[in-house]
Amino acid sequence: MDPMHRIDRALVAALASVDLPSGPPRLAAAVRHAVFPGGARVRPRLCVAVALACGDDDPALTDAAAVSLELLHCASLVHDDLPCFDDAPTRRGVPSVHSAYGERLAVLSGDALIVLAFQVLAAAPMRQPQRLAGLIQRIASGVGQPHGIVAGQAWECEPHVLLRDYQRAKTGALFAAATMAGAEAAGGAPEPWRALGEWLGEAYQVADDIRDVAADPVLLGKPIGRDQALGRPNMAAAHGLLGAVAHFHQLVAHAAAAVPDCRGAQRLRALVRAESERLVPAALCHQLAQAVA
Repeated sequence: MDPMHRIDRALVAALASVDLPSGPPRLAAAVRHAVFPGGARVRPRLCVAVALACGDDDPALTDAAAVSLELLHCASLVHDDLPCFDDAPTRRGVPSVHSAYGERLAVLSGDALIVLAFQVLAAAPMRQPQRLAGLIQRIASGVGQPHGIVAGQAWECEPHVLLRDYQRAKTGALFAAATMAGAEAAGGAPEPWRALGEWLGEAYQVADDIRDVAADPVLLGKPIGRDQALGRPNMAAAHGLLGAVAHFHQLVAHAAAAVPDCRGAQRLRALVRAESERLVPAALCHQLAQAVA
């Protein structure tokens, strides 16, 4: 089965498990709005790809891990868009959750997604239940303190932050959790997969910095210029657009090189290259170089 179809089917099932007639209908609608339509689903795709490379002997557990990662990512976007943070009116080309449903339901839908992420893991019809405890710890560490995405968001509240610490926490931590969780769900050793997630996650954040400065907001699906407006660390602002682009390509090369030797190595490197082109297209790089010249 195509990984994207596999992931979307599992997400639909996860939301259906809590979307019951006895529950608050607007909360259910806000949660659905946060998850669908989806973005690139890169974190769950990485999780599934690594699990396949490691044998994927427990597909139900892999799917649960992938869904958990995507639900946590979606929760972080809902909270990131709130008026107290980015105050973003759009996300993925549609109104952000707080714009569509109000601030109170946005806070609650983000909270509900966090809880659902771990409900899905607990309810998975897994073949290898002994892997669950380590998997929960792995995924939770990519979200909470001291180095997960919550910590990354909290760095925005501090007077001083190192750019790399901020990027690794806000974006890199959940990418590392995705690659390592894929290995763990399939019974593989997670540690060899950490570097792939960390390098790719850092590249993803640098790409986001570049697009915040240079992208078309209509194509991006969210406002641009928010880092400068809110005084946040940004690689493109700190090192210039061409410097940020060069650093991005270095990070992508490191990510591709970090793929361990396995039967799925070629597929994973192709995924890294495809994400690189999607995030910072060659045409955009050429356009930026011409503009600077």
